[in-house]
Amino acid sequence: MSMYREVKQTLINEYKTRPQEYKDKLIKWNSEQPIVRVERPSNLTRARELGYRAKQGVVLARVRVLGGKKKRPMFAGGRKPSKAGRFFSRHKSMQAIAEERAGKKFSNCEVLNSYYVGESGSEKYYEVILLEKGNPSITSDRRYSQIVSQRRRAERGLTFAGRKHRGLSRRGYGTIMNRPSKRQNNRS
Repeated sequence: MSMYREVKQTLINEYKTRPQEYKDKLIKWNSEQPIVRVERPSNLTRARELGYRAKQGVVLARVRVLGGKKKRPMFAGGRKPSKAGRFFSRHKSMQAIAEERAGKKFSNCEVLNSYYVGESGSEKYYEVILLEKGNPSITSDRRYSQIVSQRRRAERGLTFAGRKHRGLSRRGYGTIMNRPSKRQNNRS
């Protein structure tokens, strides 16, 4: 078994069994700010699958997002009873929201991708891979230069999580109205 496969398997077992070290790590993350820059990825195999390379100009950020449904602050304010609900499910995933928040916080960077690292109670944690726009090592790299040329990738739904909530992850029968996106075809 290769090293990356073993690392991947140990992380999967850690998520399932939730040992004390994992719980301590989540407690520490919970006391930090919602968006924190990270030196190295906590899940190296997943980060490398999504395009992370340990080079200058590649930045990692851990983002904490509050899970659950969206809550309307005041219900029935002039609405009829059938429309007076308070809780509504979001059309975006928590991962897409985390990518957008990281992109806004690090305005000199462009979002490449993100992955799940853990959850505690109602909070979920994602690590977002960002690329510095003006870094010469990024602009000269053939793999990263095209991604950096796209502006506001996360807000436009061009990352994998964004493409998923736009309905572009599937192809074939039953997906005729999904392209260019659900919203474009007036389907929420």
